[in-house]
Amino acid sequence: MTHPRPGGWGTEPSPAGEPAPLDPRRAPAPEYGTGSLADVLPAAAAGLGVPGLSSRLHLPPADRVCVFLVDGLGWEALRAHPDRAPFLTSLLPSSRAGTGRPITAGFPATTATSLASVGTGLVPAAHGLAGYKVRDPATGELMNQLRWDPWTDPALWQPHPTIFQRAHAVGVAAAQVTAPHFEHTPLTRVALSGGTFLGRRDAGERMDLAAGRLAVADRALVYTYYAELDGVGHRFGMASDAWLAELAYVDGLARRLAEQLPPRSALYVTADHGMVDVPPTPEARFDFDEDWELRAGVARLGGEGRARHLYAVPGATADVHAVWREVLAEHAWVVTRDEAVELGWFGPPGVDLEPRVRERVGDVVVAMTGNAAVVAGESEPRESALVGMHGSVTPAEQLVPLLEVRT
Repeated sequence: MTHPRPGGWGTEPSPAGEPAPLDPRRAPAPEYGTGSLADVLPAAAAGLGVPGLSSRLHLPPADRVCVFLVDGLGWEALRAHPDRAPFLTSLLPSSRAGTGRPITAGFPATTATSLASVGTGLVPAAHGLAGYKVRDPATGELMNQLRWDPWTDPALWQPHPTIFQRAHAVGVAAAQVTAPHFEHTPLTRVALSGGTFLGRRDAGERMDLAAGRLAVADRALVYTYYAELDGVGHRFGMASDAWLAELAYVDGLARRLAEQLPPRSALYVTADHGMVDVPPTPEARFDFDEDWELRAGVARLGGEGRARHLYAVPGATADVHAVWREVLAEHAWVVTRDEAVELGWFGPPGVDLEPRVRERVGDVVVAMTGNAAVVAGESEPRESALVGMHGSVTPAEQLVPLLEVRT
């Protein structure tokens, strides 16, 4: 049994035969400021002449910029299947401004958080969409930031302007080309709004329209999105024929868009996160609803299977932290809120959470490693049944491409 030393990172020695808890200082951290999703649009928009934006991710300027975001397209999974994605594979050397390297999603590596990072150019510590489900400090209840349930005023939840709004204000032709049902969602409003929304159900039509929107002005910024790769991965896993077929389809979409780019354009193909397949075994799935040790002292279980926010009952944070470190041992990095800030999980190391964001983050934050997850079979039956999951800081989830095509 191990316990965190008061005020420090160390652990007491474990009894022989028992695994020692993982040292969170050795966990990978997102490359905020130099190579994360939050850095992409500030770099691109600065090249379009949008004032007040800068990034240490140096992207060569282009007059017309398109970002094609594929939900769930992890760098490691893409590299593992060159036969299914020959076009995207041919672009791997172009990633991250020709370095051939990936960028990082940010923490947690989940859709709501990542889309907010892309659209606002801010880290989660600032935009505040800090997980799949987080506590609303105003009510004490959990708020699902992907489905926006229960309803919370979007303008109060995320008050910062988007890059698209800033670009539109200075004459850049900004547009979002995606599925029609996203037009009025709160997540679109807080993360991606600004300029013109164009909804098309057919993904191929979206590629055609995105290319067309690039040509409507001398300066253009266009975003388009494909969701189904992530959905298939969740349901069937990345080893499934269905996922591999989706990857091949995505490859065709990217080629279709690239072949229609007007002159002086840059296309960036990226993703919001990668994914891990979690085996359906007790050894890989720790069920919070069935484990009294994990439940003890936890008032609310937030986040998702691979990245948990734990909201402790008053006075129980230290005990919750110690017990989760012991129970999960080598399966997770377990930190307090302040430790997560110090380590740079939600923003650059030492950059604090904005005041309105602080209490949304768990008293204890859990990032899984390997292929394990903390599920909740009774209270979260749908999420707990998923095969593919994401959210943590592992390379499989964090590393995403930033592939580039220029004309």
